[in-house]
Amino acid sequence: MKNMKKIASLVLALIMAFAMTATAFAAETYSITINNSAEGHIYEAYQIFTGDLSTNEAGNKVLSNIVWGSGVSEAGKTALGDAAAKAETLKTEADAKAFAKEVAPYLTTPAASASTVSEGKYVISGLAAGYYLVKDQNDSLTGDNDAYTEYIVQVVGNVEADPKSDVPQVEKKVKDINDSTDDAMTGWQDSADYDIGDSVPFQLKATLADNVSSYTTYKVVFHDTLSKGLTYDDKSAKVYIGGKETNGFTVTSTVNADGTTTLTVSCDDVKALGAGNSSVITVEYTATLNGNAVLGSTGNPNEVYLEYSNNPNKSEEGDNETGNTPKDVVIVFTYKTIINKVDGEGNPLTGAEFTLEKYNKETGKWEAITVVKNDEGTTFTFSGLDDGNYRLTETTTPAGYNTIEPIEFTITAEHDVLSDNPALTSLSGNATTGEITFTSNTTEGSLSTDVVNKAGSTLPETGGMGTTIFYILGGLLVLFAVVFLVAKKRMSNMER
Repeated sequence: MKNMKKIASLVLALIMAFAMTATAFAAETYSITINNSAEGHIYEAYQIFTGDLSTNEAGNKVLSNIVWGSGVSEAGKTALGDAAAKAETLKTEADAKAFAKEVAPYLTTPAASASTVSEGKYVISGLAAGYYLVKDQNDSLTGDNDAYTEYIVQVVGNVEADPKSDVPQVEKKVKDINDSTDDAMTGWQDSADYDIGDSVPFQLKATLADNVSSYTTYKVVFHDTLSKGLTYDDKSAKVYIGGKETNGFTVTSTVNADGTTTLTVSCDDVKALGAGNSSVITVEYTATLNGNAVLGSTGNPNEVYLEYSNNPNKSEEGDNETGNTPKDVVIVFTYKTIINKVDGEGNPLTGAEFTLEKYNKETGKWEAITVVKNDEGTTFTFSGLDDGNYRLTETTTPAGYNTIEPIEFTITAEHDVLSDNPALTSLSGNATTGEITFTSNTTEGSLSTDVVNKAGSTLPETGGMGTTIFYILGGLLVLFAVVFLVAKKRMSNMER
C-alpha cells in the first residue's frame, strides 16, 4: 500500500512537472502581428535563425549562439555559410532586404504556427524565438493588382510589423487643341476632341514600386488598347525612363478582329535599363482618328493597364510572376453638323450644293470638310468635326431662288479633362455671320440647322399684261407725236 502511495505521488509529481514545463514552453512562444494587411494576403513565417534566448543586463532579450533555423535547407546552410556571421551583417533595413532576397531560394518549410485575421491585422502565433522571413504564400496573388512581400523579423517577444506590398501605378493621357484659335496644345489630360484625319498624341505613364531593388529582374509591360476609331501611327512610339529616351523596350501593334488595336510596349528587365525604386517610365505616341470614329457622348475610349513583376522571391530572368494594375481610360470625342435645305415655307428644297470649311490657324487657310448627302439632296451631313470656326458656302443654288451669303459659325464643346470617367457635357453651335440656329444633341454629337433659300423676283412673261402696258404706252407716245406735228403745222400756216 505504501508502495502504491509512493507511485501515485511520483506520477502526480511528473504530471505537475510536465504541466509546469508545458506552461513554460507556452510562455516561450511569440507572435508576429502584420498591421494593415490587405485582403487576400496569406502570410507564412520561415525560421531563418534560432539560438539561445536570454535577458542581458539592460533587461533586453537577446538571441545568442545563433545557428540556422528550421526554415533553411541544408543546401542553403552550406551556400550561405556561418549563421552567426551572417546574422551579424543584418544591421539596417537595406541589409535585411538584401538577405531576404539571398535566402529566399533556400526556404523549406514554414514554421508550425496558427494564424488569425481581424480588422486588417494578420497574426501568426506559436513561434519560437529566432529570426523569421515573413512572406506571402506562393501563387496566392496571381494576376491581382498586388505584390508579394518578404522581410526579416527578429522574434524575441511579440512583435508588430507594418509592411506595404508596394505596386506600380499607370495612367493614360491625351492632349487637345482648338486648331482654329490655339497656338499650342493643352497639357496631358483625360479627354480631347478632334477632326477625323487628325493625329492625336497619347501618353502612357507608369510609376514603379518603391522596392524594385528587392528584385533580381523587374518586368514591365504596357497593354494599351485603341478603339476602332483610332489607327496607331506606325513607329511613332517613344519610351522614356526618368525623361531619358531608351530603346530597350519592344513595341508591337496588333489589329484585332473587332477593329480595335492592341499596342504592347514591354521590357523583361527595366533594372538593366537603369530603372529603380519609384522610377517613372513614359510612352508617347500618336494615332489618327479615322472614319470608324464614334460620334457623340460615347466617344472613342482608349485604355491601358500595366503588367509588372510582383514577387521578389521569383524574379530571376524568365521566372517573373506578375500582377496587373487597374485600367485607366481616356476618351476622344468628335461631332457632326447637319444642314437641312428648305424653302421659305420650311419645305425640303432640292437642287442645292454646299461646302463646309474649317479655319486652320497654323496654315491661315480654310480647309474643306467632306459632305454626305441624303438621296433627295436636301440634307447635307459633315461628320468628324471638333470645336473650331467653320464657313458654310452654297456652291449651287436651286433654280428660281436667291443664293445665300456664306455663313460662318463656331462649334463649342465641353468635356471632362480630369476624370476617371470623362464625359461630354455640352455641345453648341453659334453663327457669327448669317442667320441660322443650331439644335444640339449631345448624345449623338450632332448640331443641326435649316438653311432657307428665298425665291427670286418674278419677271413678266412675253405676251403678258406687262407687254400690253408697253404697247399702250408706245401707242400713246405715237399719238402724242402725231398731234404735236399737226399742231405745229397749223401754227406754221397761220404765221404765213
